[in-house]
Order: sequence, then C-alpha cells, then structure tokens
Amino acid sequence: MRSLSIGATGMLAQQLNVEVISNNLANLSTTGFKRQRAEFQDLLYENLKRMGTSSSDAGTVIPSGIQLGTGVKTGSVYRIIGQGNMTMTENTYDMAVQGRGYFRVELPSGDEAYTRAGSFQLNGDGQLVTQDGYTVQPGIVIPQDATEVSISASGEVAVSVPNQVTPQVVGQLDLATFINPAGLEATGNNLFLETPASGTPTTGIPGDVGFGTLLQGFLESSNVNPVQEITNLISAQRAYELNSKVITASDEMLQTVSQLR
Repeated sequence: MRSLSIGATGMLAQQLNVEVISNNLANLSTTGFKRQRAEFQDLLYENLKRMGTSSSDAGTVIPSGIQLGTGVKTGSVYRIIGQGNMTMTENTYDMAVQGRGYFRVELPSGDEAYTRAGSFQLNGDGQLVTQDGYTVQPGIVIPQDATEVSISASGEVAVSVPNQVTPQVVGQLDLATFINPAGLEATGNNLFLETPASGTPTTGIPGDVGFGTLLQGFLESSNVNPVQEITNLISAQRAYELNSKVITASDEMLQTVSQLR
C-alpha cells in the first residue's frame, strides 16, 4: 500500500522539522544566532491516467486524469536573516551590528570567516580577538597604556592615553556583506564561511550605503521568537501524529485483507 510509505515520508519530514525547531530553541540565548526554517516539497507523482490524453477516436480529451502522490521530502533548511534585539552589556569590546554586515575573522588556517557575534576581547598582544582567540580583521591593536577605548558607529577605534588630551585613532573596523547571506555555511562557534551560494563578500565601512552601523557596549541577541517556535513545534507534533495514524490505518486495512477467508 502506497499509504504506508507516504505516511513514513511525512513522519520523517516532521521529525526533521522538530529537529530544526529544537536547534532554534536551544540557541535562544546565543549571541547573533539566526533562526532556521525547514521547507518541504511534494515527491514525484505517479500518473495512472495522464490528463490531456485522448480518450476516444472522436478526439475527446481527459480533463483531469489520475495522479497519485508519493509523499513529501525536505526541500531546504534556510536561515532567516533578521535583526535581533540589542542587549546592553557595558563591556568595552562588545559590539553589535545594526543593519547589514558581518565582522571579518581570520581563522588559524588563514581563511576568513564571518560572524554577527561581537563579543570580543583582547589577547596578550592587545589584539582584538573572538572568544576563541581568532583575530578580528583588519587587526586592531590596543596600546597597553590605553585608559579608555571608544568605538564609533562607523567603526573608528580611538584610545585615550596618559599625557594626551586628544584621543588617538588606532584602527578602523569594517564589515562584509553578501548578496545572499542565507547561503553562508555555518561552521559552529557563531562563524560562517563563504560559499558559491552566498556570493563573494563586499567589504565596506560601517554606515556606508548598504552597510549597518556599530554599537559599542551592546550585543545582538538571537532573533528566535520563543512563542512562534513553540507554536511551530505543536503544529509539527500534530502533523507527526496524523502521519502515524495513516500508517496505523494502513496496517489495519492490510490486517483485514490478510484475514479474509
């Protein structure tokens, strides 16, 4: 019976849907996290009677025919790029991006990764780094005798040092944007990699046309809406139950057939 395999595809699809929702909820407090959503597609159809074919020598045509679906499959799990709320931390090296753009990070391999999580720190050399110690590009070094660090909305990093009235500019942060940010490959640790789907990065100064601005002392929270995710979870659970009932009904029908004398 086709309904057995069709119901099984439905249960597998909703199982994946629940896994996506659970990952969203698990990252409810992850800085800069962007929620994901599963999209599904119907499988191939079996044509028992093709529509539009001739049904007689008189030229009559079958108007609708008979098409039987074979179930559902996962089309994609895409990332929803939406702005998260701004959370004040009052930490000097915490930065949030308001609008489009990613911070550039140099990996130990020499490759470049991208992140929205601006929870940065200083290493032993005074370089601005991520929580894993990866250098934030283009490589900002804070002097050891700096008494105050100021990062403007345009990414200009200025420090105050003893015996100098005017703050000293020590670097300029930039942002990278992509034509299709949903095509970036997530590698964990709040990092993304460029892919052919995302397109090549365009680098620019925060505040320029097409680029967001920076906010010092803030972090961008996850854009996961817990109420919406719980609602989606309930819908996925009900869909899973309905598909399981299809399998149960099909099994009972087969049992009835096997008991015929």
